[in-house]
Amino acid sequence: MIPNTQTCSRCIMDTTAPDIEFDEQGICNYCTAFLEKKAKHLPLDEEDRLRRLGALVDMVKEAGKGKKYDCIVGLSGGVDSSWSLVQAVRLGLRPLAVHMDSGWNSELAQNNIANLVRGLKVDLYTHVIDWPEIRGLMEAFFASDVIDVEVLYDNAMLAVNYQQAAKHGLKYILAGTNIATEGVDIPSTWNWHKADKRNIVGISKRFKGPKLKTFPSISTLDMVRYIGVQKIKWVSFLDYLDYRKSDALEVLKRDFGYKPYAYKHYESVFTRFYQGYLQPYKFGVDKRKPHLSSLIMTGEMTRDEALERAGGIAYPSEKDMEADRLYFIKKMGWSEEKFRDYMSRPEKPHTDYPSEAAFFQKLLALYRRMNLRVGRIVWK
Repeated sequence: MIPNTQTCSRCIMDTTAPDIEFDEQGICNYCTAFLEKKAKHLPLDEEDRLRRLGALVDMVKEAGKGKKYDCIVGLSGGVDSSWSLVQAVRLGLRPLAVHMDSGWNSELAQNNIANLVRGLKVDLYTHVIDWPEIRGLMEAFFASDVIDVEVLYDNAMLAVNYQQAAKHGLKYILAGTNIATEGVDIPSTWNWHKADKRNIVGISKRFKGPKLKTFPSISTLDMVRYIGVQKIKWVSFLDYLDYRKSDALEVLKRDFGYKPYAYKHYESVFTRFYQGYLQPYKFGVDKRKPHLSSLIMTGEMTRDEALERAGGIAYPSEKDMEADRLYFIKKMGWSEEKFRDYMSRPEKPHTDYPSEAAFFQKLLALYRRMNLRVGRIVWK
């Protein structure tokens, strides 16, 4: 489906990633960077891991004394976020589960979320974006031909988590972001800065989209306020656990009636269609490659298994893919002609539109020079 000229001899990243480099053994810079990240952020051994985990749990409990909750756990319905919620409760924490509903939840995701919060007896806050508003924003992004339509969901998800933490006076967001399943970086040209509210507003304005009303947006300066002023920490919680996705999935299925998805982030119908159809066929991007490469590097999957899973379409069948395509067209109110026109147009960079990405990079560089430590966020 997506041509390439060279694939890494250790993972399955290939030359569809524009900045990929290979050493003499044919090993790429992506899985090499994964090992460096693992050595830097993950515990050295089980004793070190338990010490770090205990210290984190103690800090969360101390910061949450006298409050109804002591942390936020963002809950999408995927394995990573679901396991974060389960483990937070089992460690004696009092999380508020937070979910952002963009109108594209699969029925499976809704059932998984309902079973989890009921089984764990935790409170759930769900923010629902008005459908005409999110549809109008999506229309503007499609008209712009930028690659990261999902920046809309990710921005809103970030905003809801930080807003709820601020509302309840909480200092910790325990996220399902982790090195084990997301440690191989997404190439920078495959997505966009997630706190770029200016890009969202600018694209919407350029293509006569709606103003933000029920959409819970977040900007770079908002991030500075939440992290630097209000001291809210985004914690990649699963990095503190002995996390193996396959083992977690079995427990979720056994204890909570959890139903799995075909690929990572497929709990959203749009994310499934975006990653499984729009990105490969319009932009030449297949996010299964970094996702599966992460599992290779953690030993959860062999390279041959990953190559087999990444072969062919990113759907169980052509029938399933066509069903999602027709659902997308109907839900968006598109014609076949409009869909074909969108798919045939060339990509345009996010920088063709107003953006705060350069400002973010300057702040990030300053932050690093000051040797301040912030929570690590790994994107889809």
